[in-house]
Amino acid sequence: MSGLLPGLDAGVPVVGSADAVLAALDPEQREVALSLSGPVVVLAGAGTGKTRAITHRIAHGVLTGRHDPRRTLAVTFTARAAGEMRHRLAQLGVEGVQARTFHSAALRQLRYFWPRVVGGGAPEILPSKARILGPVLRRSGWNDPTLARDVAAEIEWAKASQVVAADYPAAALRARREPPGSLSLDDVATLYAAYDERKTADGFIDFEDVLLLTVGMLDTRLDIAEEVRSQYRWFTVDEYQDVNPLQQRLLDLWLGDRDELCVVGDASQTIYTFTGASSSYLLDFRTRFPHATEVKLVRSYRSTPQVVSLANRVLASATGAEARLRLELRAMRTDGPEPRITSYDDEPAEAAGLAAAVKKLVAAGTPAREIAVLYRINAQSEVFEEALAEAGIPYVLRGESAFFERGEVREALTRLRGAARGGEGSGDLGSDVRSVLSAMNWSQEPPSGQGAVRDRWENLLRLVTLADDLATANPDATLTELVADLDQRATVQAAPTADGVTLSTVHAAKGLEWDAVFVVGLVQGTFPIQHADTPARVEEERRLFYVACTRARTHLALSWARSRTGRGRRDRSQFLDTVFGAEPADRGGSGGVVRGSGTRTREKHSKQPNVCRVCGKALVSGPESARGRCATCPSSYDEALFERLKAWRKDESSRQSVPAYVVFTDATLEQVATLLPGDTRALLAVPGVGARKLEAYGEAVLALVRGETPTTAGDPDDPA
Repeated sequence: MSGLLPGLDAGVPVVGSADAVLAALDPEQREVALSLSGPVVVLAGAGTGKTRAITHRIAHGVLTGRHDPRRTLAVTFTARAAGEMRHRLAQLGVEGVQARTFHSAALRQLRYFWPRVVGGGAPEILPSKARILGPVLRRSGWNDPTLARDVAAEIEWAKASQVVAADYPAAALRARREPPGSLSLDDVATLYAAYDERKTADGFIDFEDVLLLTVGMLDTRLDIAEEVRSQYRWFTVDEYQDVNPLQQRLLDLWLGDRDELCVVGDASQTIYTFTGASSSYLLDFRTRFPHATEVKLVRSYRSTPQVVSLANRVLASATGAEARLRLELRAMRTDGPEPRITSYDDEPAEAAGLAAAVKKLVAAGTPAREIAVLYRINAQSEVFEEALAEAGIPYVLRGESAFFERGEVREALTRLRGAARGGEGSGDLGSDVRSVLSAMNWSQEPPSGQGAVRDRWENLLRLVTLADDLATANPDATLTELVADLDQRATVQAAPTADGVTLSTVHAAKGLEWDAVFVVGLVQGTFPIQHADTPARVEEERRLFYVACTRARTHLALSWARSRTGRGRRDRSQFLDTVFGAEPADRGGSGGVVRGSGTRTREKHSKQPNVCRVCGKALVSGPESARGRCATCPSSYDEALFERLKAWRKDESSRQSVPAYVVFTDATLEQVATLLPGDTRALLAVPGVGARKLEAYGEAVLALVRGETPTTAGDPDDPA
């Protein structure tokens, strides 16, 4: 292999100044950059410049001659983040460093060594698990098309956790994973095995197999492991709180018995445990490496003191292992407006209020692209899409697929490149781009439909917006310069931003920031999500709320609706109570309860303290409140009734093709089996029932309580 893995060129010239690299850093970031040997753990809070710190560390090591760029590997979790790291290193005068995702680095090694280990070329990567899972599910008698995605997620979790199909049921049970739809854990294991068998027979490997096969290769072939270790000596891992067991195993094999490893992460931003990620590797880093250098980055350069103060309060009552490394952020920006909480009578009023607030911000000078609406699950977006469209406010839905790989974007780039080569152009870059895209039937006005039609229009709008921005910065800019800009963006996976309000789940917003952020739908059962039925899951929801709040630079607005469509009643998120105290009496002003237009005045009421029915102590967590007892207190429910309720719920969830918790959570069924409600009024008093679920399932549940066989229930309008 001549000492170098593919893609690494010898003799890369190095330019730049080590002193200038250090001069651009604050004291803590400088400490990171100067810690060039041995293990280093950087605990970096939201907006504290972690990417700046680690790229400057790499640059300082290279520019001082302490590190060889060709033997340095920086690993992160997205192609976009890896591209940004390469771009920043290039700006610092450093070339030759490999900045890749775990999968990209593993795939290059797998393809390089495959001919030696197996012979021939490496198998093709399966573009989508649904391609195999669809037929497997149908042959097994499962005709629900939505199951493929959910079963794929379980397979991905299992592989990331290094769990084979035969061991899946026991591992999933230990992890308290709910099987999708009406499947059992054994059903998932059977489908997992059939999927792997069919995939192998068709000559494919999947995304997770890339890591599994690379781990297997390095684990069994010492000669190859030594060859890789001789190539890479210095390692940097970004977002270390998101590493899963399989990725950690690969990292261990790369390292061998060495300790030249710098990791950076924030335990308080651990929000992907459902995919198999574990913060334990970050939490226990100094246990594994007692001599490690630890640096904490707490200076927040992103958010105003008001936003930072709220973020700190979100985590103030956090519990669990991650709280051990909780960071208290210090704001470095000047003052801004106070975060606002707004309550509404229903979701349409919440959406209308948001649209009005967004319109006011845009009128005051905040660009639409610098505004985001964040929610817990994708299903919440529709009402906000409608309100923004009705108000004439452009918006874009943030998706997960790579921008430059989308068909319409590739076609547009081909057309723009052809127009540039042909010397086409009127001297007005914005008009020229619109003219090229008009041949693709793109128009300035958004389409009335949603889905793929809207996505296509939005993606092309991003190209128009980029052209307008480039023309504003340089009135003489041409199509040639636009194409060059787009080519550079494609290299680093930095998609252009459309001139519209971003609508996104909080998970998809991780790593991004905006001038103004609206966090919506903050009600119990949605945020925190209904299936957060253990203290650990509630804490992950708290961390997710923290991530949502810390996306805001200046304006932060939090909102919730007392009902979905005007019927029933929902409680606001427990996280709002944690940060601001119990819901206050109606009053306007920043930080208080602000009424939206069209809402009705509600009478003041006092809420009785929620106490454990066994020991009488106050209940502080959502799962404890739902069950009516402390987690450590013994249950006193009718176990036979509880099992009948669960069996009925399984049948009902199968009939509707929804997860079991959407019908009722275990906590709600336990309460029913404890309180034994005899009529609809008593059943409505059970936490987790609500008016909608009473209407949909009330008769069936009461029949079960009486020991009778229930009739088939109807579908609820509101699963919350």
